[in-house]
Amino acid sequence: MRLEHKVALITGAAAGVPGELMGFGGAVAHLFVREGAKVVMTDVKDEVGERAAAALREGGGDARYLHLDVTCASQWENAIEATVAAYGRLDVLVNSAGISVTSRVEDLSEAEWDAELSVHAKGVFLGTRAVIPAMRERGGGSIVNISSIMGIVGSPAAPAYSAAKGAIRAFTKSAAIQYARENIRVNSVHPGYADTPLTREVFAPERVREALLRKTPMRRLGTAMDIAYGILYLASDESAFVTGSELVIDGGMTAQ
Repeated sequence: MRLEHKVALITGAAAGVPGELMGFGGAVAHLFVREGAKVVMTDVKDEVGERAAAALREGGGDARYLHLDVTCASQWENAIEATVAAYGRLDVLVNSAGISVTSRVEDLSEAEWDAELSVHAKGVFLGTRAVIPAMRERGGGSIVNISSIMGIVGSPAAPAYSAAKGAIRAFTKSAAIQYARENIRVNSVHPGYADTPLTREVFAPERVREALLRKTPMRRLGTAMDIAYGILYLASDESAFVTGSELVIDGGMTAQ
């Protein structure tokens, strides 16, 4: 019960239906509930999000689903107000919502660039800004931002994704410094190649999968739960002296 009595809001959490391929947010919701947290799952995919939250409740967990477009400041305010109204507190925010566009720089449209930066960088900024007052009222909290190894090294296939994830990495450190004295911790997680609904089609071709395995010293792709366990640590009080840090979970890929 590493998160007992804590309340967590998780973005990009719709892909969390048991028996289906889970995303990072969905896996985090399942793990958090198992560790005693009350969770608010948010996404723009309402039908699957409602099913995911219902599955957690059927298993005895305290979970609910809210629609949240992370690029919209007013929706952030509504989601946090609803969470605090329901539970009286908000201890953990996991910024997991994401998209990905593969393209060469020459072929990348302005709209695609703007979408990547908006969902990732702007979404993390808006969520962090909106949650700080609620965490301050509780005397602190933990914000976990999902970046990527492609925010540390360049992606050969998705330059806008790398730029957006790199922005999350740097923003996390700045926010961590600003709010450290208020016990509001801000850390980033950097997954390597992992099987999720976002990567399913891109990683499906055998030649692509083999290339990724060759790049990964552990010779396997990660799972959403591999990443969720790292997020659990940063959300829990076990990481009370950890802020502004980068947790890389990539099977050794960036160690080379």
